[in-house]
Amino acid sequence: MSHQTGIVATDELRNFFATCKEGGANEGRYRAVKVSIENETLVLSDSGLADGSFEEDWDTLILPMLEEKQPCYIFYRMDSRGSHGGFEWLFLAFSPDFAHIREKMLYAGTRATMKKEFGQAQIKEEVFGTVSEDMSLAGYHKHLQAQSAPAPLTEAEEELKYIKQQEGVNTHVHVDTRQQTVKGIQFPISQPAITKLQQLKDGQVNYVRLELDIVNETIELSGAEDTTVQTLPQRVPTDQPRYHFFVFKHTHEGDYQESVVFIYSMPGYKCSIKERMLYSSCKAPLLEQTEQDIGITAVKKIEIDDGAELTEEFLMDEIHPKKNAYREKFARPQGPAGKRGPRRMIRGSNTPSS
Repeated sequence: MSHQTGIVATDELRNFFATCKEGGANEGRYRAVKVSIENETLVLSDSGLADGSFEEDWDTLILPMLEEKQPCYIFYRMDSRGSHGGFEWLFLAFSPDFAHIREKMLYAGTRATMKKEFGQAQIKEEVFGTVSEDMSLAGYHKHLQAQSAPAPLTEAEEELKYIKQQEGVNTHVHVDTRQQTVKGIQFPISQPAITKLQQLKDGQVNYVRLELDIVNETIELSGAEDTTVQTLPQRVPTDQPRYHFFVFKHTHEGDYQESVVFIYSMPGYKCSIKERMLYSSCKAPLLEQTEQDIGITAVKKIEIDDGAELTEEFLMDEIHPKKNAYREKFARPQGPAGKRGPRRMIRGSNTPSS
């Protein structure tokens, strides 16, 4: 529920709205009406007459009404008519980024009132913008495209769609159809990458970084060098996804351990959808292949979007989660020491009174 500011329209503005919407000689005369908030009231700020079609008049009328640092409302008349018989209008709410915070909050809190003052039945659509390009005709067309576009797929749906396109999975199901569950895409590991992974298993190196060659559909060696926990964040690219195998040497509860950690770094949405889907789909088959064919078992699989997350404390918590401290159960207090005293005699109804 939106917060209302208590601001209302002046009588002059209400009368002008009535003139713009009424039939007769004035019907279709006005194309654009600009409304501003002045002295805590909604006032008529500017208006424009129709000269051509609503698309031809758009940029000529609307863009000159916009101020760089001043929010405003604009009602723009279309050429189409609604079920009520009158023309349909667009409600444009302009709130530039460089406007004062108080102004933006004031206009945002008054939008519902503004539409009610004009008459919501005649408003076909609402358009919001923060820059003049959003309020242009081209911006309105982009708005329509976004409104008509199908809902975005989830990451799992995008991945499944891509896999089906690449692998040609048959989605037609009938009584004789055999279904095959696709858990991922297995790219072959290049020989240089296999060599370095074998060296990591044998203790010759403690860090190997792998990347996907999307064109040739292979997993290639991206880097392999001695790495400490302090230098590990520097090995993670900030603009490309990668796979990392790192031997974390540490001491836990007095025991020296060397734990292989698999790190999947994905720097958010800086990568293309195709890259995100392929790296996600190739991860499980890669781990299965390195475990079965090379003998590397990762004790922990970690997914990050920023190398700065890889601190010694973070790795310790991931490999050796802290156990919850023992919480003593509530002990019911004991009764008084010794006997509770002699039983009380309850006088029966037939016992004579003294």
